[in-house]
Formats: sequence, structure tokens, C-alpha cells
Amino acid sequence: MAHRLLASPNRFSARFAFIFTISLSCTYLCYSIIFCRRTIMTNQAYDGRRCVTGKNAGSKKLLGKVEGCATAAVDVKETQRDAGGTSTASSHWSEGKLSKNISVTQKYGNKKLPNALIVGVKKGGTRAVLEFIRIHPDVRALGTEPHFFDRNYERGLDWYRGLMPRTLDSQITLEKTPSYFVTREAPRRISGMSHQTKLIVVVRNPVTRAISDYTQTLSKKPNLPTFEELAFKNRSLGTVDTTWNAIRIGMYIIHLENWLQYFRPSQMHFVKMGRVQDFLGLKRIISDKHFYFNRTKGFPCLKKPESSSQPRCLGKSKGRTHVQIDQEVIEQLREFYRPFNIKFYETVGQDFKWD
Repeated sequence: MAHRLLASPNRFSARFAFIFTISLSCTYLCYSIIFCRRTIMTNQAYDGRRCVTGKNAGSKKLLGKVEGCATAAVDVKETQRDAGGTSTASSHWSEGKLSKNISVTQKYGNKKLPNALIVGVKKGGTRAVLEFIRIHPDVRALGTEPHFFDRNYERGLDWYRGLMPRTLDSQITLEKTPSYFVTREAPRRISGMSHQTKLIVVVRNPVTRAISDYTQTLSKKPNLPTFEELAFKNRSLGTVDTTWNAIRIGMYIIHLENWLQYFRPSQMHFVKMGRVQDFLGLKRIISDKHFYFNRTKGFPCLKKPESSSQPRCLGKSKGRTHVQIDQEVIEQLREFYRPFNIKFYETVGQDFKWD
């Protein structure tokens, strides 16, 4: 009898311990299920490219989250590369995602000094290159020409930085001022800002460039002397006036030698549009499929973006009909530029076939 009374409390304690262990295990299991469910839902939210950040998040943590969302906002895959090195972007690329990326950048990015500059040349197609490359989601570009390194240098780098668009750490800041290429002080000043700056030079047949330059000036000054009068000191002797800026800009090798005192050739890219993205270290997203040839303008324009009902083309000041120049004058200028062109080809390692 005594043995039974002693065993009973032991059995009761064992049962109690067993029931308590089962209850604790069930509680732990429930909490584990709830935690996993929250984790899955959070991952799905990020997979859906929704940027959810707390109002009280620290600035560094917040910017880190935004950068992740900005990267996810552009779902692009390279699908092929042809023999010439041109690649085709994924069909999922869209300006809707690009606009979302830009809005995030404008809100959370920082203003930085440019990583790259389009430094020239005037009437060479610099505006077209800027407009085409700035549709890349990893590029943020200043739309106007700041003329910092030629006209506004005394304002200082802080003023210059303040002009720049906001960018994320993964993006490139870019600006364009074509007159830098022929400004003697520009290479030294840009090198003083950063030795690592990448330089884009958009070149064009110097004879055609000079005629385009004159055409633009004539549209503003109708009483301008004729092209022939400005281009030659003595037309009968074929003596070209190299003091006229429209002629001097096209003597590319003279200006290039000044740049090469401060920058390595590998830091300079002489534009063929398909290669610009490679030079800047960007994924090849922009390709021929994003443009169409506008016969009225005489150059490519952006196809209709998803955010607009109209194609995007450069303004009325681009693609003017050139003034008619006597063929003999053109031949004289070709002869004048030939030695400059040949040396330019040799220096940059590329034959532009202007002769």
C-alpha cells in the first residue's frame, strides 16, 4: 500500500512534465511558422520590386535599400552580341522602369562631380550622343552646358557640383560642353578635378563640321559674310584662314595633343555610338532597336517611349539644311585638312575615312 502511494506522485510528475514539454513544443512550432511566413512575404515584396522603408530608418540604411530597389527596377538581360560587338537588350527593358529609377535617384541620390565628360566637338553630334546615352538607367546627365572649365572656373568645384543631377553610387554622372575640346586650359583643369575622368569626343568630317558651324551662325546672323570669304585669306592661292574658329576646331590633332599632356589615350573615346557604353563600363542596354531614322531630320531619333505618345527627337536647331558651298571650295578644304586628319588617325589608332 505504501509502495503504491509513493509511486502515484511520481507518475503524476512524469505526466505533468510530458504535457508541459508538448505544450512548449507546440508554442515554439507556432512561432516558427509565423516567423517563416513573414520572411517569405517580405522576400516576395522585394521580388515584386516594391521599396518599403521605415520612416525612422537611418539615412545610410535607407539609401542602401533604395540602391537595391533602383537596381531591381531595371530588368535587363543581354541576349546576344554580333561580330561587330553590338548587343541587343532584353525585350523587358522599358522607359517606365527607367522613369521609376530616375525618380528614386532624384529623391535619395547625392550630387557628385562628373565621372565622365563629353568634351567636344561643336557641331559634331554631341547633343545626340548625350540624349542617347542618358536613357541608360545607370547614367544621370546634366541637360544644359555648364561651361565650367572654360567660362566659369572661378566659381569653384562646389558650385559645379551643385549643378549636377543626383546619382546613386552605382550610377555615372555626365555633363557635356563641346567647347572644352578647343579650350587650352580645360585639360589641365579637368585633370585637377580627377585624373580618372573619362572623356568622350564626338568627331565629324572637319569640312562638313565647318559648314554646319557656319550654317548655325548664319541662322542667327543673316548678314554674315559668305562661307568662302571667312574660310580663306586668299581664295585664288587656296590660303585657308586658320584663325576662323569654324576652321580651327576641325584641326583635331592640334587640340588632341594638348589633352594628351594630361590624359592617357585609354581615357578618351572617339565616338562610334555602339562603343560608348563599353567605354563607360556600362551594360549594353541601348541598341539600334531604340531608334529610327528620321528622314526629315537626317539623323536617328528615339522611338516612342512607353511614357509618351510621341517619338523623341532633337529640337529644330538640329538637322538644319546646310548652305550650298561650291565643290571647288570643298576640295580645297579637304586638301588643307588631309595632313591634320592623317596624323589624327595615327594618334587615335582609327581611320575615320574623311579623305
